[in-house]
Amino acid sequence: MVNNEQPVSFTDRARDWGGFILDPIGRFFANLGISPNVLTFAGLLGNLIGAVFLARGEFLTGGLIILLMGAVDAFDGATARALGQSSDWGAFVDSTTDRWSEAVILLGLQVHFYRQGEELLAIVTLAALVGSFMVSYTRARAEGLGFENKVGILTRMERYLILAPSIVLGIPQVAVWIIAVLANFTAVQRIWNVKNQWYAAQAAAEKEN
Repeated sequence: MVNNEQPVSFTDRARDWGGFILDPIGRFFANLGISPNVLTFAGLLGNLIGAVFLARGEFLTGGLIILLMGAVDAFDGATARALGQSSDWGAFVDSTTDRWSEAVILLGLQVHFYRQGEELLAIVTLAALVGSFMVSYTRARAEGLGFENKVGILTRMERYLILAPSIVLGIPQVAVWIIAVLANFTAVQRIWNVKNQWYAAQAAAEKEN
């Protein structure tokens, strides 16, 4: 295992800051007997419905649904903590559904752009989707190899805060351009970060020998 001190991501800070709001709501859902996974899959279903509205060009409705699902997604973890059910399995399900949610939202926008004949924006949206997945993949792959890898300027929380409000305001093209550029840049940052950790580990091993 490679132990290098890494910057705390905005997503991690947001979880810490939001705890005083999310935890009481999590306890409320727990008292109702609602399972964290029910909230997780409800969020995914809601984002799928929102994406259908996006594909039809109904950005305000779709965007408001996606904003609401962002809150639902935050509540599942708080509910799990309230129930004492936090687990690696729950974290895996949450992360997996997050990827699906982000994908269906961007695919909804891509369908809309294609239907409007805006082929460049459709391609940019695809680049945004690829970049978003690469940000997640570079972290997961690095952690599987024993490296810490949370660095980067556009983690999932930042992408959501750019995407959802832009959709509500009817300017999704601004969001997809930003995400296409900065998500892929973040993936490169994470690749570079792992490279530096690997070289540092090699140098430390050579000193020991």
